[in-house]
Amino acid sequence: MPKKGNRKRLKFRAGDVCSESVTVGDYADADPAVVKSARVKKAVANAVQKEVKLLCGLEASQGAVEVLSSSLSVTGDGLDSSDDLDPEEVGENDTKVAHKKKHKRRKGIIESSDGGEYPVDIWLMLACYIRPEDVCRFALICRNAWTVTCTAAFWTRLYRRHYKMDADLPFRLQPDCMDRMCSLRARVIRSLFHLYEPFSLRVSKVPALPESTPTTLLNSKCLLSWVTKVSGARPEALWEFNFKFLKQQRHSKNGCAKSLYMPRQYEDVHTNPDSDCYVLQVTTLNFIFTPVVMGMILSLFTINVSTDMRHHRVRLVFQDTPLQRWKKRGDQGGTPVVLDPVHSVKLMDWWHPHYPSSPYI
Repeated sequence: MPKKGNRKRLKFRAGDVCSESVTVGDYADADPAVVKSARVKKAVANAVQKEVKLLCGLEASQGAVEVLSSSLSVTGDGLDSSDDLDPEEVGENDTKVAHKKKHKRRKGIIESSDGGEYPVDIWLMLACYIRPEDVCRFALICRNAWTVTCTAAFWTRLYRRHYKMDADLPFRLQPDCMDRMCSLRARVIRSLFHLYEPFSLRVSKVPALPESTPTTLLNSKCLLSWVTKVSGARPEALWEFNFKFLKQQRHSKNGCAKSLYMPRQYEDVHTNPDSDCYVLQVTTLNFIFTPVVMGMILSLFTINVSTDMRHHRVRLVFQDTPLQRWKKRGDQGGTPVVLDPVHSVKLMDWWHPHYPSSPYI
């Protein structure tokens, strides 16, 4: 068996090498089983330099040739004996070079980050052509664009653009009530679910009974509960059981919620006491006595088939303290609320058209 050290290396002549001689094996991402070293042969590098000079001209390629020649001078005599290098040393050198390149790229990005900053007036003019569903995307462009979405002028123009004279709006969403700056953003968003067709269709397509049990209300605090008698198309009256919940805010790892600081002059515009609130509306065929659960935490919410197999059954379990993450959800020691038979179940956000109106919005 011949020894590995006696193998012959290929010899390159600068005059005979051209761009066609540069193979895949000469690049850094080549298979180490085929090519032991990832470095380019010195003869191949010189041939590539000559072709660059011929194709691009000496003046145009002066910078690129200098960079290539400097990289070759750094390697020194190691190029001639690259096949005899230890693969572990080659790997360490490649990682060091990669880290240096990343560091240089980051420096270049920081140095070249100086761009043109447009005034707020330009963004305010562009905001006149933004659709309601694209407001979030527009606010994420830059800080000035986000500042525009905080102004009262932005929400007032958005309301006037989509307002219709024949629209059936509640009194609190009429144009006369839009002069108040307090909670202006919340009122405009609620009015869009009456005026803007894509938003109204989104609400109308929601089924009477959800396909799966919502998990949004778990660990939410019940602020208020009330019962309303409703007379509909059915000869018998229906009963609506409403539960208003406050969703618990999630905090980041350092213990504080991450959010942008709202400009002080626009705090009244974004005031919304119901921003983290939901209303669970369960319509039943009969009146049912329920215990007082205000101030308690919802730990279990299920929607199952009723015993008569014709209707649905809603079961709520409330606890005095929030449920810990590592504990299993259950009804041990809780206050159950069972509603059966159920006609419909609605989970409404604060912007829903059927969300109960507040006196302050």
